[in-house]
Amino acid sequence: MSAGGPVGVAVRVAGGGEADALGDLDPVAAERGSGRRESIRRWCAEGSVLVAQDASGPLGYCVVEYTFFEQGFVPMVMVAPGARGRGVGRLLLGAAARACTTPKLFTSANLSNQPMHRLLLRAGWSPAGLVHGLDEGDPEVFYLHGPLTEG
Repeated sequence: MSAGGPVGVAVRVAGGGEADALGDLDPVAAERGSGRRESIRRWCAEGSVLVAQDASGPLGYCVVEYTFFEQGFVPMVMVAPGARGRGVGRLLLGAAARACTTPKLFTSANLSNQPMHRLLLRAGWSPAGLVHGLDEGDPEVFYLHGPLTEG
């Protein structure tokens, strides 16, 4: 756990057998036909999932992949609804940055996802670009971990 994180919360790599428990805390995974549970199973099997937990069990998870121009990318950060606003998301993003094995770490969020934008900015991420056309009428804002530098 990083300094300043929620008391009693630790972050670790999720095991392959934890996919169902992580799916249970994810409201999107409960939606029929969303495909999220299958994605969670694949991410866990690949060892790509970091899970935040306390004595009560998992509170949230994030995924770090290396498919974005061979750089680190966080395609998912999910905090259980009952654990939101307690610093779990920020703790997971910090753990993802420390675990990343490439020089750069990116993520993205729909423009409409204002809670995620606030989290990313508070966690020290910098807006890096905007892409239209992924979700109709809701552009995707990309972020880079740390200050954006041009050189």
